[in-house]
Amino acid sequence: MGKRRLALCAGVLAVTAFGPAACAAYAADGGDVSVVPAAPAPGADIALRVTGCDAREAVAQSPALVSDARLTPDDGDGLAGDGRVRSTVTAGTYTVTVACDGAEHKGTVEVVRKQAPAAGAEPSAHPSPVAPVNAGGGGAARVLADGRERHGPGAAQTVVALALAGTAALTVHRAARRQARRGRGTG
Repeated sequence: MGKRRLALCAGVLAVTAFGPAACAAYAADGGDVSVVPAAPAPGADIALRVTGCDAREAVAQSPALVSDARLTPDDGDGLAGDGRVRSTVTAGTYTVTVACDGAEHKGTVEVVRKQAPAAGAEPSAHPSPVAPVNAGGGGAARVLADGRERHGPGAAQTVVALALAGTAALTVHRAARRQARRGRGTG
């Protein structure tokens, strides 16, 4: 019993000692919406998290983001998701708002200036998408845009399908005849 009491007392002591300090630090952080990294550069990817929201999903909005970020349940007691800072946004502090359960949760993101690359160095990737994505149907949009729509199978597929169906029907018929003969011969 001694170990359990010691563990319980240590837990109560830790909550008593560090609880108010943790709450004060959390409140100074800008609310129940957190952004990692807290000071991204334009074009950077960020992770968003909101606590105190019982919904199954929510949307984070900010003028600093390329688009609204969808938040879904994470391993803890909140919602989390990813976003990208606009590559054209100027340095400054921006509000991040999450509407959840009829309440508005707010936080901030401080966008910092991009550091100039070293002389002669070229970026390895673009900070944001530069070409359309083959989205929906695995890139079917380009095929449909060509105007070459196909309706149903062609002649070759029809002939193969009919041959397979005929073979299957003949096999079933032969099996039924064999079974009928066996039934008459044993009776």
